[in-house]
Amino acid sequence: MSRSPAGLTVEAEDYLKAIYELSHGIVGAPRRSADGSAAGTRDAAGADGAGSPGGVDVPVGTTALAARLGVAAASVSGMLRRLSKAGLVRAARYRGARLTPRGRAIALQLIRRHRVIETFLVTRLGYAWEEVHDEAERLEHAASAGLVDRMARDLGDPASDPHGAPIPTAAGEVDERRFATLASLEPGASAQVQGMSGRDPALLRYLAGRGVRPGARVTVESREPFEGPIALLVGRKRVTMSPAAAANVWVTGAPASPASARPSRQLRRAPQPQRRSSEARRNA
Repeated sequence: MSRSPAGLTVEAEDYLKAIYELSHGIVGAPRRSADGSAAGTRDAAGADGAGSPGGVDVPVGTTALAARLGVAAASVSGMLRRLSKAGLVRAARYRGARLTPRGRAIALQLIRRHRVIETFLVTRLGYAWEEVHDEAERLEHAASAGLVDRMARDLGDPASDPHGAPIPTAAGEVDERRFATLASLEPGASAQVQGMSGRDPALLRYLAGRGVRPGARVTVESREPFEGPIALLVGRKRVTMSPAAAANVWVTGAPASPASARPSRQLRRAPQPQRRSSEARRNA
């Protein structure tokens, strides 16, 4: 069975990363199921699978994890039991799963590898931002911490990836500030694009075609009722956007409704993973 530099199976690492991202409202790219169809195109956190967009450290339910990873709910339950036994997850029936401090530290190491690799592919190898997620998914489990640190130094130790997501530091610190979404802004409000919560290539191409990238200035000119399109001024270009797409865009510099705002948090440092027994590594 394939194991990562951290000594866990690739599958176990995927679960830890998925729990962290779902609990923080980060939407992933669609997974492919065994028959090649898209799976997990809609992510939901929360023990009941109903979702808690933009939540912080909310419990993640079995339904949400199954959708995110493109696996059966029974498989999720079995893996959560193994991760719980290894001391990486706290899971309770009908209440969802949370990472332990050790599980969170491993998840952040994996996220650091993923986001540094994405940034390297775009900056050094000329990949488009919608191409790098799947490549980084394949490479993140094989790259050592030393290799990723050298890649980060070569890039100037960037604070964020091409999608605007914060890159955890080698010491396990990560910027977990929360932001409003573009969909929450009222007509007349202006803001700067901070990043994207989604990684679906089709979504990223849709946003790029409208000039919506990290750092872009946007102004909401009007909103049609009943979930109709939003008219935006992006720089000097007038575009329209669906509310569903706008909900995947984080912005700064403008007030938002309390339900849509991402309350600010300080930088948090994850404890360094401790050495585990050989039995615990086998279980995960």
